[in-house]
Amino acid sequence: MYKINFEAPEHVHFIGIGGISMSGLAEILLTEGFAISGSDAQESALTRHLCDLGAKIYYGQHAENLQEEIPAFVVYTAAVKENNPEYQEAVRQGLPLLTRAELLGQIMENYSISAGIAGTHGKTTTTSMLSEILLDSALNPTISVGGILKHTGSNIYVGESNYFITEACEYTNSFLSLKPTVGVILNISEDHLDFFHDIQDIRRSFRAYAENIPENGTLVINGTITDLSQITDNLPCHVVTFGLMGNTDHSFDYAAANITYDSYGYPSYQLFIQGKYASSISLKVAGMHNILNSLAAVAAAHAMQISLKDICLGLSSYEGTERRFQKKGEVNGFTIIDDYAHHPEEIRATLSTAQNYPHNKIWCIFQPHTYTRTKAFLKEFADALSLSDEIVLADIYPARETDTLGISSLDLKEELALLGKHAHYFSTFEEIENFILKNCINGDLLITMGAGDIVNVGEALLKQ
Repeated sequence: MYKINFEAPEHVHFIGIGGISMSGLAEILLTEGFAISGSDAQESALTRHLCDLGAKIYYGQHAENLQEEIPAFVVYTAAVKENNPEYQEAVRQGLPLLTRAELLGQIMENYSISAGIAGTHGKTTTTSMLSEILLDSALNPTISVGGILKHTGSNIYVGESNYFITEACEYTNSFLSLKPTVGVILNISEDHLDFFHDIQDIRRSFRAYAENIPENGTLVINGTITDLSQITDNLPCHVVTFGLMGNTDHSFDYAAANITYDSYGYPSYQLFIQGKYASSISLKVAGMHNILNSLAAVAAAHAMQISLKDICLGLSSYEGTERRFQKKGEVNGFTIIDDYAHHPEEIRATLSTAQNYPHNKIWCIFQPHTYTRTKAFLKEFADALSLSDEIVLADIYPARETDTLGISSLDLKEELALLGKHAHYFSTFEEIENFILKNCINGDLLITMGAGDIVNVGEALLKQ
């Protein structure tokens, strides 16, 4: 693998530079003095920002983009295939190629204290919580996160300290390129079955990630993960667990007890560390899942030698991340929330959270994400969506996939009918918007849900 010399910055080219992660890594290298070029399908706020910082951006991916100025190495994502013209040109020229994950791993090694937040769900939120804690503690970390931080207005923050925080994504085993001093595993469940064979394959991947943590590092892991010992036994690093304190089980190293909720579903709880009361914590984000996310952030921050006082202050300042139960506004007396949930467990968590939010009826406009995931979890999607009072289905967002596998949103509609839930299906966003304006009434709560572009429906409604 090509080894980057941060003491001698070079020219780097990114294939697909406009992605939220790729753009963030490009910005980090720009601040380190590297010359950056890159390509993407179309202009965006992220590419314009990089241009303002001095990057050269090409729109459209062509071999000529690598001929005008020859880079020292090329970075690409899992979405880039071998028939990509820029990838082919890099191979023709014999240029070193790094995956996005490999670049992230080399950047991480440039910092003495690093955190990688892994898990099937909750990575962006927990990374953002931990980031808020370090930012409020004036530790000036460098941050790479898969969402927009309200504190910085960006998915990236380049600090001037030895602290580095990032999400650690399991898809295509990309997190195996990382060696964080503090590794977090929030949960392990079936997902990305277009890459992984089954849950055991996924678990093996998370075990390998845990093995990457150095001997003097710490693994922070959800203590309720099934067969936890398979992930944690004989690791060289220190292991701490987190979870909810039950009536008889006080075994988690970091536990939440005596949970209460305010009128908007925001929780407060008592934090216990090693079975002893440590502090009271109040959150400004709703849902039981966010209590668990906050416990992971507390444990990770503690492992990074941050005081409990600063940890509590940072968590009290955290007000959420874009597209995570984000209130967008109100129209015609109903409230619009947007959420990135695209896995049955995430949908269930979001709709359970909504139960504690002021509402008359809960409407969920759901856009399934990828044919593979929809087919694999069809029954689970229906079961989770049934928590909503009213369900509206959009077409499946294909993302990187081209094979429909014979699946569509109408199959999900039929599955919901088997559970006694009538769902409405429309093939266009315009039809959905017109239906909502006619049927959603004062006091209702409308959630646009999915990892695609369904957020545009809520934003269009707010312009009515």
